[in-house]
Amino acid sequence: MSKLVRDAMTVNPRTVSLNASVVDAAHIMEQEDVGSVPVVDTDNILVGMITDRDITLRVVAAGKDPRSTAAGDVATRQVSPAYPDDSLDDALERMAHRQVRRLPVIEDDRVVGILAQADVAQEVKDKKAGQVLEAISQPPSDGNGGTA
Repeated sequence: MSKLVRDAMTVNPRTVSLNASVVDAAHIMEQEDVGSVPVVDTDNILVGMITDRDITLRVVAAGKDPRSTAAGDVATRQVSPAYPDDSLDDALERMAHRQVRRLPVIEDDRVVGILAQADVAQEVKDKKAGQVLEAISQPPSDGNGGTA
């Protein structure tokens, strides 16, 4: 029987509100030692992911004020989530295809977890995890990859 996302995910991850400042999102990333945070609305429904890359390119490089720029204004909106009952193999394939290191895990559109590449590596065979790491690390062919 294949292991499921729920077996490896981090439950109840920190999130950032759609209207919170980019500085607030950066503080969460610093405190949690992560490079991305799910962005949610007032009902904890996933609306996107904000990454350290989003902050660097869409705020700092663009000359915007991180104190007055909302996380939701610069977050990546096209997010491919995982679901608790997905197989880890399917989640790994999604990570490799999207070239991301973390997937938000949702249930009824609400964030219930985060599945990180490191979580999966602990649960699956080393060879499979190595293949996914290699796929994630490849430069994006279409320019739409990221480090979420």
